[in-house]
Amino acid sequence: MKYTVLRRLVQISILALFILGNNFAFKVASENGFFSKILKGNLSSSSLFEKIGLSDPFAVLQMLLASLSLGSSAIFGALVVSAFYALVAPRAYCSWVCPINLLTDLAAWLRKRLGVRTKILNVSREARYVLAVLALVCSGAFGIAAFESVNFISLFARAVISLSASAFAIALLIVLFEIFAGERTICSRLCPLGGFWAALSFFSVIRVRHEVSKCTMCGKCKAVCPEVQVLKMIGRENGRVSSECISCGRCIDVCDDDALNFSILGVKK
Repeated sequence: MKYTVLRRLVQISILALFILGNNFAFKVASENGFFSKILKGNLSSSSLFEKIGLSDPFAVLQMLLASLSLGSSAIFGALVVSAFYALVAPRAYCSWVCPINLLTDLAAWLRKRLGVRTKILNVSREARYVLAVLALVCSGAFGIAAFESVNFISLFARAVISLSASAFAIALLIVLFEIFAGERTICSRLCPLGGFWAALSFFSVIRVRHEVSKCTMCGKCKAVCPEVQVLKMIGRENGRVSSECISCGRCIDVCDDDALNFSILGVKK
């Protein structure tokens, strides 16, 4: 469970730093204000140590297509974030940063505990790419940042950061939707941001690598993987996962054979 625990610490810490940086009461309570200066803003647009501007590249791309003009600071911030996530690991944002992942993981756990087998929506995993392209097309056609108008990730994150009670209502709706609509429906099928990051991280450096000589075909990895299609090489050949992997490390945590590990350019860490 080491990677799962580490992910939770990272996700919660990021939200905590945003809360400290955006709420006056915490700024006043802080003796030197250091922690309140680490992160300010939100997941769409923020500043790191009040020096480095960071922007959601998918949001910036939509706004650029919508207005055909954008400030250089927003574009630079988007390039910084894009370069980081594109090179580090496939869809690292989805499992290590995005707060919706906390909710969908909870929903998946509840779904299994309650024995829910309902699957209201039967959506292809390719839908996220279609929705990502559609969001960009609509942004250019109608002059608005299409996905940002309904961005549930930003909506929930802002509610949490501002300590609004609406965060509980949003969380409840998302969890209930995931329980009854089908496991991982949002993150694995409907979220255009997931499709965007999968495409952008095609050349990522850190990926899960499989060593077939160690594999006993126990199936534990596939049982816990949110994107099971990336483990098609299990028990068949050596290989690395595709960019659709969310780099959550669950498969590594449950593998007793040491057949799965994170690797840098294919070399085991």
